[in-house]
Amino acid sequence: MSRKESDPAKFHGRHDRLLKERVHDPYMTRSKPKEPSVCPQCGVVFDEGRWQWLPSPPVGAAEELCPACLRIRDQVPAGILSLSGEFFQQHREEILRLVHNRVEEQKAQHPMKRLMGIEEQEDGSCVIRFTEMHLPQSVGEAIEHAYKGELEIDYPEEGGIVRASWKR
Repeated sequence: MSRKESDPAKFHGRHDRLLKERVHDPYMTRSKPKEPSVCPQCGVVFDEGRWQWLPSPPVGAAEELCPACLRIRDQVPAGILSLSGEFFQQHREEILRLVHNRVEEQKAQHPMKRLMGIEEQEDGSCVIRFTEMHLPQSVGEAIEHAYKGELEIDYPEEGGIVRASWKR
């Protein structure tokens, strides 16, 4: 049975709930930059509604810092991945090489997905900071797939920094 056009239920949506913004990222602007725009820091170009790597910036492009460069400048990560454990300490170089390879792979397709830095901790663990909230999960899953271990991910309810940890 189909509803008739005169059926009032067809035109009324559910009003018993409001959609809440789950993640508020102040580094992702509400309005689009002028097209085309080029980031003077990294050279990524905003064109056709998205940030993308182009062989060369379009002639006459405006200049605007991209969200990833803004995060790097302000030292405000969107995600953090902690690596720890004896296995990590014994295989540190090859695991960090995997981290770099995974980030470069992601960055090639998605210019806002970048590595901000790796901090060595006194206990031998590492804290890796990212410009994008899904990178800790992606990189952590790549490590877990390659080396097993335990991966835990904490996505905050109302925005904030995604925190992941891998241990073996």
